[in-house]
Amino acid sequence: MSKISQLLMINQNKIEILQKGQNGTPIIILTGMGCSFDEWYEVTESLSKTNRVIMFHRPGLGASEIRNEVRNTQTVVNEVNEMIHLLKLSEPVVLVGHSYGGLCVQHFVKKHPEKVAGIVLVDSTSVDLKVLDDLNLPVLNEGATDEFWMEKCRSYSQMKREELREVINPTLTKKQKLLPNDIQKRIMNFQINPSLYKAMYSEISNWKRDGDIIKNLVVYPDIPLIVISRDKEHNIKLGTMEGLPEWELRLFEEKWQELIMNQVNLTSNSKFIIAQGASHSIHFDRPDIIVQSINKINSFFN
Repeated sequence: MSKISQLLMINQNKIEILQKGQNGTPIIILTGMGCSFDEWYEVTESLSKTNRVIMFHRPGLGASEIRNEVRNTQTVVNEVNEMIHLLKLSEPVVLVGHSYGGLCVQHFVKKHPEKVAGIVLVDSTSVDLKVLDDLNLPVLNEGATDEFWMEKCRSYSQMKREELREVINPTLTKKQKLLPNDIQKRIMNFQINPSLYKAMYSEISNWKRDGDIIKNLVVYPDIPLIVISRDKEHNIKLGTMEGLPEWELRLFEEKWQELIMNQVNLTSNSKFIIAQGASHSIHFDRPDIIVQSINKINSFFN
């Protein structure tokens, strides 16, 4: 099994690429907003036994450079397309997208359908994400609006690493502490990079507009699709344990799951899966379901 981390020049930025494995259909995984590809260690270790797995840090994340370009899903589409070219991937790939990465996947497959063999959306951001703003959630929305996070990201982007370390005080979850020591260290350092928050500011600024743009593009190609949703009841339970009102949590989680379920209609060759016992971070809570889903997609054309 090969494991190569490298920097590629993509659209004038040095971009950090992770590759594992050498055989089988190429699998490209796009992480969520503000998330490191190191968080997907368990998933990529398993998949790389049979497939070539590729991940990258969008500009501003990890060791990837960022300039002053607009960070939106179209920019990510261009970067993934250039990466496919530079890595000489001649066959269609399996695209996997978590959260914001799933929104980018939805955009890519509409722009370059001939380059995609199958899709796995992991609790993916919906193209209709702006409807969540219409929910009456006075407690949940306190300190959780786009405007709030954009201001926080703007502030963090202007700090130095040591200032961020003091403000954020990064910690590892129980599951992250089970990862190899070098991965743990990388995840900790990932969070105290000012460029990360510069990227997030721009992504948040544009993602609702991106959703509208993606909706208005041509229809999906009729390729295999698996849509994975987090466990609604599990998340409601976690929220109530933190003292949040159950009625707000239920209202939000029911709308979120409705939006996820709507993604099943993107193709006629699709399947919906609820990751029992999983939060939004399904790659931590139920990596087995992600691996099984990707292998299921692979079985369609292998």
